[in-house]
Amino acid sequence: MTNPTVRVVETAVADLEGGVAGIATASGMGAVNLVLQALLRSGDHIVAQRRLYGGAGTALRGLRERFGVDVEYADDADSLIEALRPGRTKVLYLETISNPTGYVADLPRLAAAARAAGVLTVVDSTFATPVLCRPIAHGADVVLHSVTKYLAGHHDVVGGILVFADPALHEKVWHHNVEFGVAADPFAAWLTARSLHTLALRVERHCANAAVVAERLVAHPAVTAVHYPGLTTHPAHEVARRLLTGGFGGTFAFDLAGGRDAGTVFSKRLRLARLAPSLGGTVTTVMHPASTSHRNLDEGQLAAVGIGAGTIRVSVGIEHVEDLWADVEQALA
Repeated sequence: MTNPTVRVVETAVADLEGGVAGIATASGMGAVNLVLQALLRSGDHIVAQRRLYGGAGTALRGLRERFGVDVEYADDADSLIEALRPGRTKVLYLETISNPTGYVADLPRLAAAARAAGVLTVVDSTFATPVLCRPIAHGADVVLHSVTKYLAGHHDVVGGILVFADPALHEKVWHHNVEFGVAADPFAAWLTARSLHTLALRVERHCANAAVVAERLVAHPAVTAVHYPGLTTHPAHEVARRLLTGGFGGTFAFDLAGGRDAGTVFSKRLRLARLAPSLGGTVTTVMHPASTSHRNLDEGQLAAVGIGAGTIRVSVGIEHVEDLWADVEQALA
């Protein structure tokens, strides 16, 4: 029902996001499924951006197959707005910075269009954290985070959180939280509260290191593309420059010229960075999305969200950037 340590984290993150209340959950996916199942019913319509975390895509597919929820995907702001159906669409689901290709949603424009159509806007802001962007200030109704990532930030917590702009909506979802049993445990909350003290410092270092690594990868002959919104060549750069404050995030993707085989060799050659499915901690981690987070997608679906056989996602840590680049460079060689 409640716990004082968990409540401390819920209140703190709600304050950071500019919301009225929060609900901490046992995992990031717990937060995703809780809010979607609390807000949607059979026959409802949801619009989601196509470039999404693979787990969120799986949750949406489950809603469609098991409960008859009409799930519609769109690629950009114009298409997302066109897909909204006033009176039928219940939720617009977005990511501030998409996982893993760095697409940055135009939150002010999209949230305004959703509100005009009577649609709730839910934004996964895990990659941005409230340090870089506060979606509620741009019109979002619900913000979610995988606390496992940057908010906890030390590779030792699994958790999630939802933050609400409206107290009535918070109360509605809170009742579902009690029924579903996905509440956060107090020790994970305590570790998260510890981590919030250094969140701003860590995010600043993550962003600074990521910018250096991304720019150097662009010039490397083994790399065919770098998907980092801080680069002027990224299709979402102008939106990112307008929306994000203090940096462009610490996680991005790049494509290796040698495809899947090159990705395997690169991952095995790393010594400082670690091959791991999670992200957002002090240590740099890399992963191969096609065989992990997005493994449920076929080649056509992967291509639609901008992921190739040789795509590598890197979550840049807070190590000395020259140590980190030396490791990446020798692995690329």
